[in-house]
Amino acid sequence: MLAFWKVAAEGTSISDDRGGVERLVARDPEALVLAERDGELAGTVIAGFDGWRCHLYRLAVHPDHRRRGIASALLAAAEERFVRLGGRRADAMVLTRNATAHAAWGAAGYAAEEQWRRWVKPLTD
Repeated sequence: MLAFWKVAAEGTSISDDRGGVERLVARDPEALVLAERDGELAGTVIAGFDGWRCHLYRLAVHPDHRRRGIASALLAAAEERFVRLGGRRADAMVLTRNATAHAAWGAAGYAAEEQWRRWVKPLTD
C-alpha cells in the first residue's frame, strides 16, 4: 500500500507508515477500499466514518490506469458505504496545490468550502 501511494498519491501524511495502515485495517477494515485491474492494485480510497462525519482520504489511482473510471468507482463505493452507515455528507482532504485533484473532485460533485480551514497538531514527535 505504501509503495503504491508513493507512485499514485500526491503528498505524504504522518500516518503513511506500516503502523498507520495496520491500525486503519484493524479498526475498520471496510474503510480501505481498493480497486484492482488485471490482478494489480489500480486505486485506493479510505472511506472513514466516525459515527458523526464521513471522511475521504487517499483517493489515488495509479498513473497507468487513470482516465478509466476507477476513481469514480472508488468514490461510488465509498459513498454507498457512508449511506449504509447513516452518513449524510462526505468530505475530502485535497491538497491546495493539486489542480488535477480539484478537477477530479469537482467532476465527482464535490466543492471546496473556502470558509473552513484545517487545524492540526501532531501528537507524536
